[in-house]
Amino acid sequence: MMINMMLNAVIEKDEFGYVAQIPELKGCVTQGKTYQEAIFNIKEAAELYLESLQNEYFQY
Repeated sequence: MMINMMLNAVIEKDEFGYVAQIPELKGCVTQGKTYQEAIFNIKEAAELYLESLQNEYFQY
């Protein structure tokens, strides 16, 4: 089942590159050397996070 969702990502620059997180998804945090890499990584992290919730829900 495919569900489209819109989530807000917070991306901050630090001394190593960029840190990205989605506040609505506790613990969904990643990083990237560039802004574009951080965007790509947070999209992937969100997909995996939501997939793990779906797998956990349907396991029972």
